[in-house]
Amino acid sequence: MKQGIVYLVGAGPGDYGLISLKAIECIKQADTIVYDRLADDRLLDHARSNVELIYVGKASSDHTMRQEDINQLLVDKALENKVVVRLKGGDPFVFGRGGEEAIKLVEYEIPFEIVPGITSAISVPAYAGIPVTHRGIATSFAVITGHEDPTKTESTMKWDKLATAVDTLVFLMGVENLPHITSKLIEHGRPADTPAAVIRWGTKPEQEVLVTTVGQAAQDVVARGLKPPAIFIVGHVVSLREQLAWFDNKLLFGKKVLVTRAREQASVLTDGLAKLGADCIEAPAIKIVPPESYGELDDAITHLKEYQWLIFTSANGVEYFFERMAAAGLDTRAIAAKVAAIGSQTAGKLKSFGITADIVPAEFRAEGIVEALADYIKPGMKILIPRALVARDVLPAKLTELGADVKVAPAYRTVAGDTNGQELAAKLGQGAIELVTFTSSSTVTNLLDLLGKNGAQLVAKAKVACIGPITAETCMAHGIKPDVIAEEYTIKGLIAAITALYEGE
Repeated sequence: MKQGIVYLVGAGPGDYGLISLKAIECIKQADTIVYDRLADDRLLDHARSNVELIYVGKASSDHTMRQEDINQLLVDKALENKVVVRLKGGDPFVFGRGGEEAIKLVEYEIPFEIVPGITSAISVPAYAGIPVTHRGIATSFAVITGHEDPTKTESTMKWDKLATAVDTLVFLMGVENLPHITSKLIEHGRPADTPAAVIRWGTKPEQEVLVTTVGQAAQDVVARGLKPPAIFIVGHVVSLREQLAWFDNKLLFGKKVLVTRAREQASVLTDGLAKLGADCIEAPAIKIVPPESYGELDDAITHLKEYQWLIFTSANGVEYFFERMAAAGLDTRAIAAKVAAIGSQTAGKLKSFGITADIVPAEFRAEGIVEALADYIKPGMKILIPRALVARDVLPAKLTELGADVKVAPAYRTVAGDTNGQELAAKLGQGAIELVTFTSSSTVTNLLDLLGKNGAQLVAKAKVACIGPITAETCMAHGIKPDVIAEEYTIKGLIAAITALYEGE
């Protein structure tokens, strides 16, 4: 029987990418994950499908579970011989109470490991363009809790030494106590006009930076309405932000973008837009599922040698086709036909299965592939098209006109996604979403179904970006005028078109 173990894992400051390889490996093997509010939820996508997820909150002054109960929970789960990951924002040992959790595990002789995380004390200022040390300005820095243990009878903060002995002071969890912190610093010698900054949601697209002074900080925070989570940084290094700001200077910084693509495919578009600074909301309008029956596809695969051409219209079609090939005990050696792919992404998916497409048309839609194949199709040739259950009939109709014997075999279906339509409608109605992206006609129609009768008017409140002309035509048929239509009908092309739009502004 395996022995239980606990990994105390730092999830970093908020940016999804600021996590270690070892942390990801721990998440992948976990039986149970006990996680905080500050850990990016996308990190949980690395976990096994049957993982036990336990949310324990740990927001400022609003704990879903008391620390003592979290400590005991880790013990209880480990005693069930489970691999337990305690996933927390920042670093477990930098005001993360990881030491308390580890001590409890020691009491029960439960093995554990510490997986350090990137602490917000350094990374958040860095994302605001503020180095905590800088030659000629700051040769020392201190990381200080802004929220002492409330059970202590008196403060253990050595304000008389902290105030002036260290060049840069970084207070974590200190926003609610700013009046006390700043008054103590000034009382013990730190000049009131010392540059300071408050950084909320640092390293995330929602990042807010308030540049102020020690004397003015508490008042400015109230005026701006800044709430936790935030850090407070004091020192002349703050003045470097004017030169070094980089994160919040990105093209799409702070703009909320709706990604309607199927959840399993959304990451490529989300990642590309996030690199431009966008705050992406993944609200899948569609979900890719198997057809109600694989009968037609399986029958076509059984008679695969009879076909002269295989045409794939999407990467999904490729994926499901080879899945059914494998189920039939076949591999690529069974394909004697020529292969055509609509688009570079579809061709790339074929390549991953060891197939190089014979034809990839310059125009990534049905009309393009018909034109590319016109000189190759002879009357009576048999063509197999594994594709979505519901799709445009242009391709099979045009090929039939050329005399081909065309078999369309449903390989998958697109159905409505599991997005909360009411919540999304409210965000669109409030103008909280800057840009809506559509990657297929089905994402358009299904999103409008999710939003209800006023869906088109709600979408029209935002800018609209379409992956190509067919998707754009679907938008216009519903009274939505696209602001962006990609010239290359791929995710890369869509991102390029969105970039061009905002660069033009």
